[in-house]
Amino acid sequence: MQLEAATVGGQAAVTLETKQPLHEIIVELSARTCTALMLGLFAYSAILHWRADPARITLLLLVVSECLIVGLSLFSRVPAKRDWAPFAFISSVAATYYFLAIHLGEGVKLVPEAVGVGLQIVGLSWQIFAKASLRRSFGLLPANRGVVSSGVYRVMRHPMYFGYFVTDIGFLLVNFGMQNMIVYLVLFALQVGRIVREERLLSDDAQYREYKERVRYRVIPGLF
Repeated sequence: MQLEAATVGGQAAVTLETKQPLHEIIVELSARTCTALMLGLFAYSAILHWRADPARITLLLLVVSECLIVGLSLFSRVPAKRDWAPFAFISSVAATYYFLAIHLGEGVKLVPEAVGVGLQIVGLSWQIFAKASLRRSFGLLPANRGVVSSGVYRVMRHPMYFGYFVTDIGFLLVNFGMQNMIVYLVLFALQVGRIVREERLLSDDAQYREYKERVRYRVIPGLF
């Protein structure tokens, strides 16, 4: 799932054409091409499962969620500074492409399909609200793309992660199984690590440090 650091106040974005060395441009384009391919294969497989059982709306919304999360990252800005530390890279890649490990077959319904769908819609709506503030200023690796403090960012510093969590819980409760439970537990742990790494990078920015003083909580007000 992509990170949220964004730009505000007219800060200039780094572009592929003018600011990056050739080898970085090649790596960037290769990564985005690979991402598009894997997302397409996943969506195709998931839709085949859904067509076999159209009542599984949570499966269809899973595809919508991943296209929103990963698909939009294909058009994100290229930042001036990224966190290329091994942990940041591995956790970001694993947390982004976790969908490849999800068991798409029918699982145990811990709650009715309608409840899972409702949670997914709430989570997706929250993600869209947060992404509307970021526009193209998000990506896969921790990076400083500036600071956004408007909209839902007045309430929590990483609102998209809250949206991811609600959406994921909605799917898991309707498609429960050992494999999916392990996948999502690992995912949630990686997301916490990504948030910590991202904040460590952003805290070099005085504007972000001031923002942290005003908005105390990362994802869940009163808890984290």
